[in-house]
Amino acid sequence: MSSSWIHAQNQIPRRALLLASLIGVLASAHTCANPSATDAAPNAAPNAGNDAAQDANSYVTQALRSNLALQQQALNLVAATAALAEARARWRPNLSLSARYSRAKGGREIEFPLAELLNPVYQTLNQQLVAQGQPARFPALENQSFELLREREQDSRLSLIQPLYAPALSAAIRASEAGLAAQEAALDAFQRVLVRDVKHAYYGWQSARQALAIVASSQDVLAENRRVNQSLFDNGKVTRDQVLRAEAELLALQQQEREARNQVDAARNYLSFLTELKMGQELPEPATLPEQVPPVAELSAVLRRAMRDRPELGQVNSGVRAREAEVEIAQADYRPTLAFALDAGIQGSSYGFGSGQNFAVGSLVLNWKLFDGGVRRAQVSAAAANRDAASIRATEVLRQIELEVRQALDDYNAARDSLETARARVAAASATLEIAARKRDAGSISQVEYLDARNTLTQAELNFNLTRFDVWSRYATLRYASGEPVPALHASAQGELP
Repeated sequence: MSSSWIHAQNQIPRRALLLASLIGVLASAHTCANPSATDAAPNAAPNAGNDAAQDANSYVTQALRSNLALQQQALNLVAATAALAEARARWRPNLSLSARYSRAKGGREIEFPLAELLNPVYQTLNQQLVAQGQPARFPALENQSFELLREREQDSRLSLIQPLYAPALSAAIRASEAGLAAQEAALDAFQRVLVRDVKHAYYGWQSARQALAIVASSQDVLAENRRVNQSLFDNGKVTRDQVLRAEAELLALQQQEREARNQVDAARNYLSFLTELKMGQELPEPATLPEQVPPVAELSAVLRRAMRDRPELGQVNSGVRAREAEVEIAQADYRPTLAFALDAGIQGSSYGFGSGQNFAVGSLVLNWKLFDGGVRRAQVSAAAANRDAASIRATEVLRQIELEVRQALDDYNAARDSLETARARVAAASATLEIAARKRDAGSISQVEYLDARNTLTQAELNFNLTRFDVWSRYATLRYASGEPVPALHASAQGELP
C-alpha cells in the first residue's frame, strides 16, 4: 500500500461513536492510524475462533488473497523479475537469421577499358607474327561495361554475436538485482500496510457495533423514563413539561441511533472494500475481545526488532545499491567493449550451396568512444547525485521508523493505562444511575438530575467502548511498527512482542 491508496481510505471513521449527551450529537472519532498484522492461523474462516486475533486474521487472509491493489504490487514484482532476467540474458550469445532476395534493373554501369588496354599489345603481337610469315592471331577487342547491381541477388546468413568484455552489462545486472530486491521489500511493506488497515477496519467495525448497542440500550432506558414520567403526571406528582421532556429525549436518541447505524454500515463497507468482499453484505458476528490486553513492551527491544525486520529499510537500502550500480553503468561508458561476431551463410544470384556460394566471416569487434563533448561526464554526475539522494533517503526512513516505533509504543501505553480508569468510570456511573432511578421513582429528584445521571453512564459506556478497542488498535499499530511479519508469508512466527 505507496501506500497512498491505503492511507486515503483511512479517512473512513473507525472509532466508536461517543455520545456527548442524550440530547447532544453522536460524535465519531477519526481512525487510529495503524492496525497491524496478527499471527493467528492464516486459514481461519470469519468468526472461526474464540478471540479477536483469530477472527480478525480471517479477514487479513482474505485481503492478502483478493485485494486488487496488492495484486498490482505483485505484478510489479513480476516485472522486476523479468527485468533481471533480461539483464542477465544480455551476456549470452545472440543468434539471428537474416535473408535478402533482390531484383534490380538499371542503375550505374561500370566501364572497363579492355580495348584501350589490350588492343595496342595485340596489334604489336600480330605485326610480329606477320613479319615471321605467320597469320595474325589476336583479335581487336572492344571496351566492356557491366551494371553495378545484379539483376538477381540473394544473401542469407546466420549472425552470432557474443559479448566478451562489456562492463556496463555487469553493472546493469547488479542494478536489476537491487531493483528486484527493492520491489520484493516494497511488496512485503505493502502487505503489512494492508494487514494493518484490515485490522484497523475490523476494530472500527466492532467499535461501531458496540456503540450502536449502547445507544439502543439507552433508548430502552429513555422509553422506560417516559413511561414513569407519564405515570407520575397521571397521578399529579409532576407537571406536563417533564413528560414532554422525556418524549423529546427519546425522539432525539432515535435520531442518533439512525446515525449510529450509518457509521456501522460505513465501517463494514470499508472492511469489505479492503478484503474485496461484496459491498453491503452482512458479515459474520465478530468474536469477543479478550479481557486481558497484551503487556507493555520494552522500547529497546521493539526498536531492535524494527531495525531488523521492517521491509522499508530493505527497500531503501536496495534503492541505494541500484543507484550505485547506475553510477557504474555511466562510468563503464568510458571503457571499451569487445565482442566476437560470426556471420555464415550463402550468397549468389540463386539459392544453393557449394563453392562460390557458401561463406563465413569471423570478427573481433572493438568499440571505444574517445570523445563525446562531455556527455558521459554529465551522466556520471547525475547518477552520483541520485545515489547520494538515495543514501539520504535511507537515513531519513531509518529515523522515521524510529519515530514511528516510539510514538506507537507511547500511544499503546497511554491507551492501556486508560482502560482500567474507563472501566471504573462505568461502574461508578452505573451505581449513580441506580440511585437516581430509585429517587426518581420516589419523586425526590428532578427530571434533569435523572437525565444527567443517565447521560453520564452513556458517556462512560461509550468511552469504555472507545478505549477498549483503541487499546487493541494501538497494540496492532505497535506490532506493525516493530516489523511484525505478514501471517500468510510467515505462518510460523508466533508470540507477542519481545
